[in-house]
Amino acid sequence: MSDFITVAAVDDIEPGYAIVVEVDGRGIALARLADGSFRAIDDLCTHDGGPLGEGEVIDGRIECPRHGAHFDLTTGRAVTLPAVVGVKAYEVRVEGDSVQVRFGD
Repeated sequence: MSDFITVAAVDDIEPGYAIVVEVDGRGIALARLADGSFRAIDDLCTHDGGPLGEGEVIDGRIECPRHGAHFDLTTGRAVTLPAVVGVKAYEVRVEGDSVQVRFGD
């Protein structure tokens, strides 16, 4: 599937915060950066399965609340230890008042 799916309303997330949304049983960390743009990555930390969507959004990264690993919100790359494996990042767009995520094949 390569269509965009509405996952939240723009007003659901304040700049500098993230939430967890679920799409087809998959947890997605949806973050809104300080500039108001949105990013989406898989929700589970690759180090120990921590909930990334509950982490702090800092300078385009999200910090896992369990052990402090940072992930780049644009690429999904693991930026700091203890995580060494990145997470999947998804394309995001805003259509009207809706935030949509594209789940590739």
